[in-house]
Amino acid sequence: MTGSYSHTEFPILVVEDDAAILELLEEELQEAGYKTLGVGSAEDALVTLSHSEVALVISDVRLPGMTGMQLLEQLRHEGSRLGFIVITAFGTIDQAVEALKIGADDFLTKPLDLESVGEAVFRVLENRRLAERFQQDQPPGHFHGIVGESETMQALFHDAARLAKSDAPILILGESGTGKELLARAIHAESPRSGEPFIAINCASIPSELMESEFFGHVKGAFTGASDSRQGLFQAANGGSLFLDEIGEMSPGLQAKLLRALQEKRVKAVGAEKEEAVDVRIIAATHRDLEQEIEGGNFRSDLFYRLETFSLRIPPLRERQGDIERLISALIEKHAGAQGKQIDRIEPMALQTLLEYSYPGNVRELENAIMRAVTLAEEGLLSHADLPERIRQHGQEQRSAVHQLGAGNALVASQQSWPSLEEVEKRYIQKVLEATGGNKRRTADILGIARRTLYRRLEEE
Repeated sequence: MTGSYSHTEFPILVVEDDAAILELLEEELQEAGYKTLGVGSAEDALVTLSHSEVALVISDVRLPGMTGMQLLEQLRHEGSRLGFIVITAFGTIDQAVEALKIGADDFLTKPLDLESVGEAVFRVLENRRLAERFQQDQPPGHFHGIVGESETMQALFHDAARLAKSDAPILILGESGTGKELLARAIHAESPRSGEPFIAINCASIPSELMESEFFGHVKGAFTGASDSRQGLFQAANGGSLFLDEIGEMSPGLQAKLLRALQEKRVKAVGAEKEEAVDVRIIAATHRDLEQEIEGGNFRSDLFYRLETFSLRIPPLRERQGDIERLISALIEKHAGAQGKQIDRIEPMALQTLLEYSYPGNVRELENAIMRAVTLAEEGLLSHADLPERIRQHGQEQRSAVHQLGAGNALVASQQSWPSLEEVEKRYIQKVLEATGGNKRRTADILGIARRTLYRRLEEE
């Protein structure tokens, strides 16, 4: 075991029932400068952990009594974030996936390559050290700039930080405007690849005939107009992460080539004779239901299962109401700072209206509303009049309905005054369309629906 190591005052706990392998691992770790504790069973490991602080656990899977996986599961169930490396002679992809899902930091197979063990130990300890330092520097309720104190967001942050340590593809699911690219950037920042490129591309924005060249590059003369050779996104992101937003818009032909690139870690530029090796971590995102797309023949099931091994769902803003006031405060601070303004007050009616609004466009819609309001705000006060008209009108309609019902007109209101759901939907679509100046792509993004769905609903009016 050679190379530098991450220093720690606490020992590494090695759990291995084969005495020869246990002795070998302890000797190698000690030669690298680590202190060690060695035990022959998971039960003994739990006893040791009850009275000794350790830096990391390295455990065989097959042990007498409790298995290494059960040991890991129990520690995670108890809330322990202790670094954990699983070692087995019976390694399979399924077992590796299961270990990582439970909370392992790495997965190694026998016969052991001691150099790989050393690298894994260094990587896990270093990642833990950086994560602890980052958590100390981060404001409460933040994860690399993403605000969320609610239980669902805290769980999301925890899962994202854990998955960031692996190189496995990740699929981020969520409605339009929930912040899928922000989460992808946070995962990259939390990963060992943080010092390498992060390349983001919206698959819906690339014409289908240019997608292959954009992804894999092309050589000079490969097609009409290819006057020079050009590297693709995979080559540009080599060593780092490639974020594929709206992957559901990718053509089936390119999906097959993407799957091969994921499996082989090699790509071939358009017009080239040879493939080239690439080292890229894929993070994909979509607001679509990919299982429905598979049923409709629009998305490959094998690519979906490759990406969906690790998936993260960002909840829409309506499912995290408790975060809205904190988001409002953070966004006012952000955009006031960007515009060189000092805004330290918000009118109570403005705050109430913002808190009561449903945000079909999620955090993106809230941010756009705050940015507009900050631009219009004067004398340090963000007022109700500074809010977008559609949000103000929604608040007025809500208060009017409450007033009618409170005046004893509940029956009349329910039978005569309330518009149908279809009428409300049509009215709202028109207001968002007006607010975007007729931009149908932007309108569809805010509404969280596909453009073809928007066109169909406009045709129905």
